[in-house]
Amino acid sequence: MKPVFSKSLTKTDVKKRLAVPMTSLSSLPDFKEGHTVDLRVRDASGQGKVWKFKCSVRKKNHPKPVFCSGWLDFVRFKDLQVGDQIKFYKDMDDAPGANSYKIEVKKAVRIFGVVFGYVEEA
Repeated sequence: MKPVFSKSLTKTDVKKRLAVPMTSLSSLPDFKEGHTVDLRVRDASGQGKVWKFKCSVRKKNHPKPVFCSGWLDFVRFKDLQVGDQIKFYKDMDDAPGANSYKIEVKKAVRIFGVVFGYVEEA
Protein backbone atom coordinates (compact mmCIF):
# COMPACT_ATOMS: atom_id res chain seq x y z
CA MET A 1 0.00 0.00 0.00
CA LYS A 2 1.21 3.45 -0.90
CA PRO A 3 0.24 6.30 1.46
CA VAL A 4 -1.70 8.93 -0.48
CA PHE A 5 -2.53 11.41 2.29
CA SER A 6 -3.35 11.76 5.96
CA LYS A 7 -5.14 14.55 7.74
CA SER A 8 -6.95 15.65 10.86
CA LEU A 9 -10.60 16.18 10.04
CA THR A 10 -12.05 19.68 9.98
CA LYS A 11 -15.63 20.84 10.48
CA THR A 12 -16.12 20.94 6.69
CA ASP A 13 -14.72 17.40 6.39
CA VAL A 14 -17.28 15.96 8.83
CA LYS A 15 -20.28 18.12 7.87
CA LYS A 16 -20.05 18.56 4.07
CA ARG A 17 -17.20 16.92 2.11
CA LEU A 18 -13.62 15.78 2.55
CA ALA A 19 -11.07 18.20 1.12
CA VAL A 20 -8.30 16.10 -0.45
CA PRO A 21 -4.80 17.63 -0.54
CA MET A 22 -3.80 18.75 -4.06
CA THR A 23 -0.55 16.80 -3.71
CA SER A 24 -2.65 13.60 -3.78
CA LEU A 25 -4.28 14.27 -7.14
CA SER A 26 -1.74 12.16 -9.07
CA SER A 27 -2.60 9.09 -6.92
CA LEU A 28 -6.28 9.28 -7.82
CA PRO A 29 -7.76 7.75 -10.98
CA ASP A 30 -7.58 9.76 -14.18
CA PHE A 31 -10.55 12.09 -14.46
CA LYS A 32 -10.22 11.87 -18.25
CA GLU A 33 -12.48 14.57 -19.61
CA GLY A 34 -14.96 14.56 -16.73
CA HIS A 35 -14.80 16.11 -13.30
CA THR A 36 -15.84 13.11 -11.15
CA VAL A 37 -14.59 9.57 -10.55
CA ASP A 38 -15.92 6.77 -8.36
CA LEU A 39 -13.58 5.20 -5.80
CA ARG A 40 -13.90 1.85 -4.07
CA VAL A 41 -12.37 2.26 -0.63
CA ARG A 42 -11.82 -0.60 1.81
CA ASP A 43 -12.19 0.14 5.51
CA ALA A 44 -8.92 -0.83 7.22
CA SER A 45 -10.69 -1.75 10.47
CA GLY A 46 -11.56 -5.35 11.24
CA GLN A 47 -14.88 -4.91 9.43
CA GLY A 48 -13.21 -4.52 6.02
CA LYS A 49 -16.35 -2.98 4.50
CA VAL A 50 -15.96 -1.48 1.02
CA TRP A 51 -17.26 2.07 0.62
CA LYS A 52 -17.98 3.98 -2.57
CA PHE A 53 -16.85 7.60 -2.60
CA LYS A 54 -17.29 10.01 -5.47
CA CYS A 55 -14.29 12.28 -5.95
CA SER A 56 -14.82 15.50 -7.86
CA VAL A 57 -12.61 18.32 -9.08
CA ARG A 58 -13.48 21.76 -10.35
CA LYS A 59 -14.00 21.96 -14.08
CA LYS A 60 -11.69 24.96 -14.51
CA ASN A 61 -8.60 26.48 -12.91
CA HIS A 62 -7.48 25.05 -9.55
CA PRO A 63 -8.84 21.43 -9.45
CA LYS A 64 -9.26 21.18 -5.61
CA PRO A 65 -10.30 17.49 -5.24
CA VAL A 66 -13.02 16.57 -2.73
CA PHE A 67 -14.81 13.38 -1.70
CA CYS A 68 -18.53 14.09 -1.85
CA SER A 69 -21.10 11.32 -2.41
CA GLY A 70 -20.61 8.42 -0.01
CA TRP A 71 -18.18 10.28 2.23
CA LEU A 72 -20.77 11.55 4.72
CA ASP A 73 -22.25 8.04 5.02
CA PHE A 74 -18.78 6.88 6.10
CA VAL A 75 -18.48 9.80 8.56
CA ARG A 76 -21.84 8.97 10.17
CA PHE A 77 -21.16 5.21 10.28
CA LYS A 78 -17.79 5.79 11.97
CA ASP A 79 -19.09 8.66 14.13
CA LEU A 80 -16.14 10.77 13.01
CA GLN A 81 -15.57 14.08 14.76
CA VAL A 82 -13.47 17.18 14.15
CA GLY A 83 -9.88 16.32 15.10
CA ASP A 84 -10.10 12.60 14.28
CA GLN A 85 -7.44 11.47 11.82
CA ILE A 86 -7.63 9.50 8.60
CA LYS A 87 -4.96 7.91 6.43
CA PHE A 88 -5.74 7.10 2.82
CA TYR A 89 -3.75 4.49 0.85
CA LYS A 90 -3.58 3.23 -2.73
CA ASP A 91 -3.10 -0.48 -3.38
CA MET A 92 -0.01 -0.78 -5.58
CA ASP A 93 -0.59 -4.51 -6.28
CA ASP A 94 -3.55 -3.86 -8.56
CA ALA A 95 -3.39 -4.57 -12.27
CA PRO A 96 -2.70 -1.53 -14.47
CA GLY A 97 -5.83 0.58 -14.76
CA ALA A 98 -7.41 -0.97 -11.64
CA ASN A 99 -7.57 1.32 -8.64
CA SER A 100 -8.36 0.26 -5.11
CA TYR A 101 -7.87 2.21 -1.95
CA LYS A 102 -7.89 1.73 1.81
CA ILE A 103 -8.85 4.16 4.57
CA GLU A 104 -7.68 3.99 8.17
CA VAL A 105 -9.29 5.93 11.02
CA LYS A 106 -7.75 7.06 14.29
CA LYS A 107 -10.19 8.50 16.80
CA ALA A 108 -9.04 11.41 18.95
CA VAL A 109 -8.88 10.69 22.68
CA ARG A 110 -10.29 13.76 24.42
CA ILE A 111 -10.33 14.68 28.07
CA PHE A 112 -12.34 17.81 28.87
CA GLY A 113 -12.28 18.65 25.16
CA VAL A 114 -8.49 18.47 24.86
CA VAL A 115 -6.96 15.89 22.48
CA PHE A 116 -4.43 13.73 24.34
CA GLY A 117 -3.73 11.21 21.61
CA TYR A 118 -5.27 8.88 19.07
CA VAL A 119 -6.47 5.30 19.09
CA GLU A 120 -6.89 3.02 16.08
CA GLU A 121 -10.20 1.32 15.51
CA ALA A 122 -10.44 -2.36 16.37
